[in-house]
Amino acid sequence: MSKTTFIATSIVAAGLFLAAGTPAQQTPAPNSPSTPPAAAKPATAAKSGTAKTAAPLALTTPKQKASYAIGMNIGKNLKRDSVDIDPAVLSRGLKDALAGGKLLLTDDEAKAALTALQMEVRMKEEAKTKAVAVENKKTGDAFLAANKTKEGVVTLPSGLQYKIITAGTGPKPTADDTVLCHYRGTLVDNTEFDSSYKRKEPLKIPVGGVIKGWTEAIQLMPVGSKWQLFIPSDLAYGERGAPGSPIGPNSTLIFEVELISIEPKAAAKEQPKEAPKEAPKEQPQAAPQPKP
Repeated sequence: MSKTTFIATSIVAAGLFLAAGTPAQQTPAPNSPSTPPAAAKPATAAKSGTAKTAAPLALTTPKQKASYAIGMNIGKNLKRDSVDIDPAVLSRGLKDALAGGKLLLTDDEAKAALTALQMEVRMKEEAKTKAVAVENKKTGDAFLAANKTKEGVVTLPSGLQYKIITAGTGPKPTADDTVLCHYRGTLVDNTEFDSSYKRKEPLKIPVGGVIKGWTEAIQLMPVGSKWQLFIPSDLAYGERGAPGSPIGPNSTLIFEVELISIEPKAAAKEQPKEAPKEAPKEQPQAAPQPKP
């Protein structure tokens, strides 16, 4: 659920949040924790210290626990998104609506207020994402500029860099092949976002159905090779990043890739059209799904 959609549904229909385990949407992290983007200012009401001074409340019945859970869920999500609301007025609106009496806003006025709030939150989020993207691009470019001078690192015209750890002697795959690989992926600050080694199982990956940096590099690797790849953001997930993962917008990625084998054509055709969820899939802007 998007943040703007959440605002409307959480305030107007709090009951939607009875469903347990709904994960909070994560803002993509920047590449380097040493220079994080400025955090959004917390809501004014959050500074009031109400939670610290409130009298103890014993929740002894299922109704009390459910009621508190709804309020807690709404509050946590509003705080997470730095939505500037007045808790006292929010509580009043909830009480008035539940009482069934006269409301202070008409439905049209309430809709207009929520629309304005959605726009405000969207603009703040876009500005925050843009700041993260700028910082990630700066960090990634600096890393690649320094990395290309290191011993053994080869820089290709596309900007892709690689270093051979183990030289294989087998055939090289084409873009139409499916390969069996082990890999580990990190950001430039060594934050790991995926590892087939930890799962103790290599993955079958369509060479032409992953991020551009992988597609280019894999076709250069003989079977049996183990390379370290340094992938610029425009050959990885670009300005969009990979929502829900540590891969933020404009993130430069580092992969250690071990090319184990090329799948026989018949076996490759039996594989699902989509790459495994754990694989470094390309996520086009229009449709965040892996290529067939």
